[in-house]
Amino acid sequence: MISEEEKEELKIELAKLEDEISTLRQVLAAKEKHLVEIKQKLGISLMNELKQNFSKSWHDMQTTSAYKKTHETLSHAGQKATAAISNVGTAISKKFGDMRNSPTFKSFEEKVETTVTSLKTKVGGTGHTGGNFEEVLSSAAHASAQSSLAGTRLPESEEELQC
Repeated sequence: MISEEEKEELKIELAKLEDEISTLRQVLAAKEKHLVEIKQKLGISLMNELKQNFSKSWHDMQTTSAYKKTHETLSHAGQKATAAISNVGTAISKKFGDMRNSPTFKSFEEKVETTVTSLKTKVGGTGHTGGNFEEVLSSAAHASAQSSLAGTRLPESEEELQC
């Protein structure tokens, strides 16, 4: 139990504390206002402060041992993945090289060359062998254009052009 006298003393102390807190809040508000005014005069904006805080936090994070260990682990994993992909590419290249030298591929290549030569001869080419695919296509397109023009009558007068 608290006596009446102690209750009065506690009430007085409570009132003093509340008054002090109120005064401190007013002082803090005045100091914050003054701080904002000084920052405005110096050209320091909220965005600049955020950038500085972010930069500092990023730097602090990069210097932690956890970040360093994670960075090293991921770097090592990336190197391993690069090596693995390179090995797969080398194996595929070797396989294609082996396949190109196989009798089956050579036979296929000869059949294609024979077909190209035959087409060139039929289309009206010069009959020489060893032309590349672009030459065959060009020759075929030229022959096709000539055969379609052969069956088409060109207009002889300006009147025929307008019709």
